[in-house]
Amino acid sequence: MKIRTKNILFVTLISALACITSCDLFSTRDAEIPTQPRSNLPQAFERETLINNFILSHRDKTLFDYLNSFSDSIFAGKKFTFIASSEAASQYPALNDNWDLKSEGDYFKNIVSESQDVPITVTLSDSKFSQQGDSVIYTATYFITVHFTNTGVPQTYHGNLIFHIFRDNSLIWRIFFWQDFKSGDLPSWSELKGRFAN
Repeated sequence: MKIRTKNILFVTLISALACITSCDLFSTRDAEIPTQPRSNLPQAFERETLINNFILSHRDKTLFDYLNSFSDSIFAGKKFTFIASSEAASQYPALNDNWDLKSEGDYFKNIVSESQDVPITVTLSDSKFSQQGDSVIYTATYFITVHFTNTGVPQTYHGNLIFHIFRDNSLIWRIFFWQDFKSGDLPSWSELKGRFAN
């Protein structure tokens, strides 16, 4: 009986040692790279925060923060739609080909990669929020300035925009509809998007 107990104890001890040395149970691991980018901007629990985050994402040239301003049909339930100014729509066919969130991301990456190492500035004025059903309409006059490395490309764009915004299931405000209008002699935001589509 004593021999059997000693054998069981010996086998258990050997198994435990083998497991501890081969499994590295007590060793530290290397830090893992996050799989998802993180934002330094606050969540848009207020509609004003959404607009401010939209502006700051341009200044910081952060794709993640920029796209986080928009509705994703998979997570938020509403598909993002962009309606270009009529002048740009006739000049840039890509703006008429079901412009979606991916198109928006591609355009943003392109302007960031083609711009100088200075912030993109977005100025919104004459802005107004108005309630319409379960969403809010935001209207504003805009100027966007991008200092491109190619000085032949216009740097400043001007017009009027309409955003339809709503709260998603997480109560975060998102833009699900954007309509652009040209105003005056400067090119519109639609022209900027058309020029840097794809």
